[in-house]
Amino acid sequence: MTVTIDDIRRAAGTIGDAVVRTPCVLSRTLSEIAGAQIHLKLENLQYTASFKDRGALNRLLALSPEERRRGVICMSAGNHAQAVAYHAGRLGIPATIVMPRTTPFIKVANTERLGGRVMLEGDSLAEAASCAETLCVRDRLVFIHPYDDPLIIAGQGTLALEMLEDAPDLDDLVVPIGGGGLVTGCATAAKSLRPDIRVIGVEAALYPSMVQALRGEPSTAQGLTIAEGIAVKTPGRIALSSMATLVSDILLVTEGEIEHAVHLMAEIEKTVVEGAGATPLAAVLANRERFAGRRVGLVVSGGNIDSRTLSSVLMRGLVRAGRLLRLRVEVPDQPGMLARVTTLIGELGGNIVEVQHERWFRDIPVRMTGIDLIVETRDAAAGDEILNGLSAQDIRAWKLSSDALETAVDQPASST
Repeated sequence: MTVTIDDIRRAAGTIGDAVVRTPCVLSRTLSEIAGAQIHLKLENLQYTASFKDRGALNRLLALSPEERRRGVICMSAGNHAQAVAYHAGRLGIPATIVMPRTTPFIKVANTERLGGRVMLEGDSLAEAASCAETLCVRDRLVFIHPYDDPLIIAGQGTLALEMLEDAPDLDDLVVPIGGGGLVTGCATAAKSLRPDIRVIGVEAALYPSMVQALRGEPSTAQGLTIAEGIAVKTPGRIALSSMATLVSDILLVTEGEIEHAVHLMAEIEKTVVEGAGATPLAAVLANRERFAGRRVGLVVSGGNIDSRTLSSVLMRGLVRAGRLLRLRVEVPDQPGMLARVTTLIGELGGNIVEVQHERWFRDIPVRMTGIDLIVETRDAAAGDEILNGLSAQDIRAWKLSSDALETAVDQPASST
């Protein structure tokens, strides 16, 4: 079973203005960082904040009147769920959504808000799918698969039609891979319009399902990933059969690389992107030599990230960049020493975010006291300047590493 450019063009006509024609923007700053011309297709600006609106609507509009009355069911980690719930609600179609128990709260809440009847079952997409299939048979519902359906794939491919209209001279198209519906649809459209374009897929390193399936290897996909939207253990059969002819390569990105990309999108582009949506940028930044000087289109597939997760990513990004550091200082237990340390840090350009003053629960001489500080700085070099400045005043201080292991940077003899 294959999807053609004609299927995708029909899907574009079918869904019409019921989905957002999202912007494809050139990022000057990300281009400078990556050493390539970076174009962003911002599917996080869809009504349900992901590209899934496209395929879900195309599939729902193909239902017969009798199928609409019976209702639909799907399994999803969140984005497909919201798209089905929203468009089914608009069309008056009852929708049951089975989601893994690990789904971020924001995606569950949004799916319910959009009118879907949510059931949390299983700890993985595979377990949720098993439950959905059972209910589908029992209640005579129509199963709306998130990726292994030609109508879904054709709908997703409309994204690439728009992208190449807005940026027709792209050399590369970089697309996240979960089950493979998005990359199959986009690659089909892109290669039909521009046979010379290079389509590159991206998977989270914890879920290398497509890479392993293509190699005939058993799947090792497991673990908690920030890119839960592409945390799929078994890729779709349609996608798997088309990878060799449509996709030039599949790159794997680590959790740290994905986090960094989410942080950059928020800080530089001022746009909220979920982990899966950040994987194309993560792949380009981790493989700069492969994209150097090329015109690269990144599919920013969605923006449904839990607020607490986003907050953690942003703060961890400051730590990784050396703009937020933990210091440990040991000084004589004398009046005015805390004030002296904090004043000196301020004079050296540090902004103190948190202070913990400790006398009893640390293995230090009884007439000494320990001070732990979280300090905001301009960059890592500014943090080193603070440490050197403390040392110059005979104050014993060192960094505490991000994994809580103490790393001595400068430990002069304490004064008495």
